Amino acid sequence: MRTKSFIKIVDNLESYLCQILLTFFVCLLFLQILLRLVFGFFDTLSEYIPIFADYPLPASISWGEELSRFAFVWFVFLGATYAARLAAHNRVRFQFKLFPEIVGNSFMLIADGIWITFNCVMIYYGISVIQEGFEFKEFSPTLNWVMAYVFFIFPIAFSLMSIRIIQVNIMQYVLKIDIEDVDKVDTGDLEDAVDETGGTP
Repeated sequence: MRTKSFIKIVDNLESYLCQILLTFFVCLLFLQILLRLVFGFFDTLSEYIPIFADYPLPASISWGEELSRFAFVWFVFLGATYAARLAAHNRVRFQFKLFPEIVGNSFMLIADGIWITFNCVMIYYGISVIQEGFEFKEFSPTLNWVMAYVFFIFPIAFSLMSIRIIQVNIMQYVLKIDIEDVDKVDTGDLEDAVDETGGTP
């Protein structure tokens, strides 16, 4: 039971991380907006009540926007790796239907091989950028973080993406597991929805 739970967590690791990051930066942005409204209200009061003018408040959390931006960047790249796990990246496949199945599968494997090669190049250059970032330190304007730590997402994301591509190919061609198309619409559900609404989808 514990093994199955662990496998499930690993299999959906990027999904859980994306949910955490999405919740974090949405809450942070909401807090930013809320504080701007509150501080704006006190700023208006300062025009009529002198005591508020003596203690000016900042317009917002100075580091909030930068931190939410970093979280969003990590969210996007981890989301791309999870899309690879779901085989949800956009692909043009209809031309392969003109050929025997083995030919279509071979072309798909070649395409995935090119994809993994591209990922390896990005991992290499990502590590190079990080090494240069530690050697010639560049700091973020507000948080004063070393940007090399933020750039760690590049080798991490492209490494995970390569692992997911290999995982999906093993599932499809070795284990013969049919991976559900996330963009596929179940016509049965649509028909039920039409019936429930009296003919209006």
